[in-house]
Amino acid sequence: MKTRSFQIVAAILLLCMAIVACAPKLDTTATTAPTESPVVVVEEGGPKTVTGNVTYTNFFFTEGVAQPIIILEDQGGFVTRDRKFLIPVESQVIGEITSDFYTSPFTYSVSLPSRPNGTLHDVDHDGVDEAGVMIFAVAYWTNTWGDPFLERRDQGGGGWSGAYASTKVTDDPNFYLEVTGGKYLVYAQDDQQQFPSGFGDDKKLFTDDDPIMDLPAGWSVVDLDQSPFSIDRSENPTIELYEPESAALVDFSGLSYTEAFDGMAEKFKNEYAFTDLKKIDWDAKVAEFRPRFEEAEKNKDKHAYALALRDYLWSIPDTHVGFGTDLLDEDFSTDTAGGLGFGMRETDDGKIIANFILDGGPASAAGMTWGSEIISLDGVPTSDVVDKVIPWSSPFSNPEIKRLQQLRYATRFKMDKGEVEVKFKNIDGAEKTAKLEVVNEFASFNFSSFRAGVDAEALPVEFDLLPSGYGYIKISSFLDNDVLSIQVWERAIKYFNDNQVPGVILDLRNNGGGSGWLADQMAAYFFDKEIIVGNSAQYNKATGEFYMDPGDESPMIPPRAELQYSGPVVVMVGPNCASACEFFSYNMTVNDRATVVGQYPSEGAGGSVEDFSMPEDITVQLTIGRAVDAEGNIHLEGSGVVPDVRVPVTLETLQRLANGEDVVLAAAEKVISEPQGAGLIPSGPPEMASAAAASSALTSGKSFLEDLAREQYESADFGVPGTLTYTIPLTKTDTLVWLYAWCTASTEILNQNFENIDLKFVLDGEEIPLDKFRKEDLENGGQQCRLYYTALSKWPAGEHHLSTKATFKAAINDGTADYEPGDYILDYAVYLKP
Repeated sequence: MKTRSFQIVAAILLLCMAIVACAPKLDTTATTAPTESPVVVVEEGGPKTVTGNVTYTNFFFTEGVAQPIIILEDQGGFVTRDRKFLIPVESQVIGEITSDFYTSPFTYSVSLPSRPNGTLHDVDHDGVDEAGVMIFAVAYWTNTWGDPFLERRDQGGGGWSGAYASTKVTDDPNFYLEVTGGKYLVYAQDDQQQFPSGFGDDKKLFTDDDPIMDLPAGWSVVDLDQSPFSIDRSENPTIELYEPESAALVDFSGLSYTEAFDGMAEKFKNEYAFTDLKKIDWDAKVAEFRPRFEEAEKNKDKHAYALALRDYLWSIPDTHVGFGTDLLDEDFSTDTAGGLGFGMRETDDGKIIANFILDGGPASAAGMTWGSEIISLDGVPTSDVVDKVIPWSSPFSNPEIKRLQQLRYATRFKMDKGEVEVKFKNIDGAEKTAKLEVVNEFASFNFSSFRAGVDAEALPVEFDLLPSGYGYIKISSFLDNDVLSIQVWERAIKYFNDNQVPGVILDLRNNGGGSGWLADQMAAYFFDKEIIVGNSAQYNKATGEFYMDPGDESPMIPPRAELQYSGPVVVMVGPNCASACEFFSYNMTVNDRATVVGQYPSEGAGGSVEDFSMPEDITVQLTIGRAVDAEGNIHLEGSGVVPDVRVPVTLETLQRLANGEDVVLAAAEKVISEPQGAGLIPSGPPEMASAAAASSALTSGKSFLEDLAREQYESADFGVPGTLTYTIPLTKTDTLVWLYAWCTASTEILNQNFENIDLKFVLDGEEIPLDKFRKEDLENGGQQCRLYYTALSKWPAGEHHLSTKATFKAAINDGTADYEPGDYILDYAVYLKP
């Protein structure tokens, strides 16, 4: 997908690269320039159809794209330098992709309307108010939301194209997103309009020092690469769309092994996003690894080259760093071919146990049972063995996730290992040392995979209603068909709203990432206001520094009201939630919107990536985007999204997992049914308002306790004795009105009724005298009402209980209906997250 500066997505990773062409440092001294005459390439009636090619080399260009489109992009945003400009629907002329989009280059055609509906701009800066001209670029976009036209979310929040458009745009911080060349389609309503014929001394377009030229009426193609600009009036001009240098695939594949290593090492040194965070000495790495590339080159040994590349990349502690391992498939198979018939997991108390036993395998034959503590391997304490393991799934950003993979690979061996001496202690207390034969079994290895049990054919979004009555949505990818993802997503949200589902559990545990923009906007369905959630800094060649433009902040843009879900939400995460998955999960913690539940944090891959080519047809990936939160803090890299509620890793929970029970989902259901703060004794009650402050709270529209409750009742429910309960989770302390009201047909009846009504208010176990409440009689809707109310604020964290008990000592009639004697109780449980 493309935003103002173009965002691309990696196959399992977030990618939000600012992709724009760089310009040299410019002289910004402005002068008044004279009018220049254009070079008219062809003088005809003006363009009617525009065709061209779109060439892309970036591996991620087509990922997740379901509806690619070519449009005439109204340049009103660039002319006025409005980064939030939205291309009006009426100005969008949609073209036709005329070849296979998934094969580069693809071709397009746009039929120009006889009279477009673009925004008009007077760009001759002569001080005279004139009709002006309409200015368009031809641009590539993807359409994910709604109808065939691009709405704000499709437009990445607004602005103008920085890539894959007929204009060339710079990412130089001094001239960020300025157009430096390319072609515009310009429409003049008459022959009295003018347009710049050059950039002027400030090298910027549409500024006061631009030289100007006359435009013919109708359509013209203006070539910004000519000096002065030229005009093409041919009927069928060709306009190419540009892939900027910073978007194009960097290719070291034609170099020698050593030359390619030097190029790669320099790229990492300059562009890797977290050098300071991880204290990486790139020169030391060159000194360590370059001799291995030289040796592989000298011996023409591509296997040695691949191993050197692997070890260099594995030395960088970043999950996003990776490469194609085809040349090392045999090495992987050899290193992991042998197993012992058991797998391991570490419990919270530091014990390493067997959480998988293969029936008939070596471990089972030696008497090892499920849950056995693994004390040592070949005489070395098991924990020390695990510490030294380098998994084939390296490298890692998050040490906690690395430890899980080390446990997995610690029981894998080459077949020539023969046997391993294992000391273990069964649950019944029996301790034993046995020599286990290394056999060719993969059951124990597959069991411990992060993706064990994952359906490879699953849709990107699937939803259901759990037996408990809560909604469940599994999001498997932010890189699949983006239109399908949104269609199913909106259907799920609408279903839950239509059926008043009391809470939703989002399962992100097996989501490898994808489009960060898509992840942000899907999270927005749980908010009612637009929120900035972060930004990303990237290396800028023009300055040699990392640069982050405020205009590139990432917003969550909520959908229309009926597609916003306002109920409680729980998000489940785990070690297989990476990159865009983590950004989605983090977004759900903003303003304490959701509670995160899991046994482990997410993967900690908190950046954006770029691929480049190396010799032997190997693709390498590095992290180029330094993602930060709205306050500018690195927030995910290395740590991931840490659960608010950690499901313990114990013998008991691992046994339940082994028996097929989803302990994380069970915990999520418990959390969503018991709001945070449940079970916590507060430090005291909330503060009760004075009579005057209570009146002010009521008249100013402060929420009633019932307004924030999960439960909703019909009017008939209040007409019989009994207890109505309200569950009120608070995300922050707030002022709430606690009120009892009784209305009758007349003042006389009202007074008679209250002769038989006793009221009792209890707050956190203490009865509150009636004189602490404001009493007020008033007319409402033709009835006479008596109110007893107060306002409660400054709620301490924890679980608060309030009750309003109206005891009808005898049957009464309010002038419209009879009411039985008995206790009419409203019981409130208010929870505030610590």
